[in-house]
Amino acid sequence: MEKVLLIDTSNSQETIVGLKIDNKKDFLKGRSKVLKAQNVLPLIEKILKKHKLKTSDLTEIKVNTGPGSFTGLRVGVAVANALAWVLKIPVDGKKQVEPKYKT
Repeated sequence: MEKVLLIDTSNSQETIVGLKIDNKKDFLKGRSKVLKAQNVLPLIEKILKKHKLKTSDLTEIKVNTGPGSFTGLRVGVAVANALAWVLKIPVDGKKQVEPKYKT
């Protein structure tokens, strides 16, 4: 079963974290004008708890690499790379993770 974590920190006003479990998607948004790094990890934890999953259940991480706020993109890519490295799963960075996020 595919369990993909989606991270989008490209918007300077909000952070979006999603889960794609077999072709079903769920997204959480968080407002973050500043301190984006402190916003993305709690959102990841919240969406995993919502679906009763642990980070070890993830099979892949996808992260939006732009266009967008440089600092925001850097935070998203750093979080995705760190989690993927620890979990030994692939990380995929594309210009846009999903066509449009729907919540």
